[in-house]
Amino acid sequence: MGILNFTATVSLDGYAADADGDFQWSAPNNAVFDFHVDRMAQVSTEVLGRTTYGLMQYWETDPADEVWSPAEHEFARRWRGIDKVVASSTLTAAEIGPDRARIVADLTLAELQRIVDDAAGVVEIFGPTVAASAIRAGLVEQFQFFVVPKVVGGGLRALPDDVRMDLKLAEHRIFDNGTAYLRYVSS
Repeated sequence: MGILNFTATVSLDGYAADADGDFQWSAPNNAVFDFHVDRMAQVSTEVLGRTTYGLMQYWETDPADEVWSPAEHEFARRWRGIDKVVASSTLTAAEIGPDRARIVADLTLAELQRIVDDAAGVVEIFGPTVAASAIRAGLVEQFQFFVVPKVVGGGLRALPDDVRMDLKLAEHRIFDNGTAYLRYVSS
């Protein structure tokens, strides 16, 4: 049985993307990226929406025309090794590609709980939109935030507006670029 984890990189004012949908301001430096590589060792399953899945396709193959660092190769290896559940009513099985991915047209809370129950490790729900109902329902057991020292003034909120939770800080770290890592668990 796994645990459900929500991870997000956010601005200081709580947004995962700005009002234009841009999130390039959240790109990790080498130290933060290395931390992501290490934490991916615990993840057995990713649950993500169509858009996020499309963005993460970058890690499915090593591009011949780019020079990747050893950390990027290791992240890609770990990414390819985990199961992926794509919440999408518009994608088809032929479009999602790798053998370790499957589509769920309607990601209900019951289906998400089955995914977590069947997982061997951490199930990471990736993206504020796909995670919102699980957060509202109290299914998320652990929250990991990478808080970037930027204020973007609006956009896609990392957490739903209508949620109240009591959380306990379980771990924190400040990186050399000012990014703060905060891990909270349900109390």
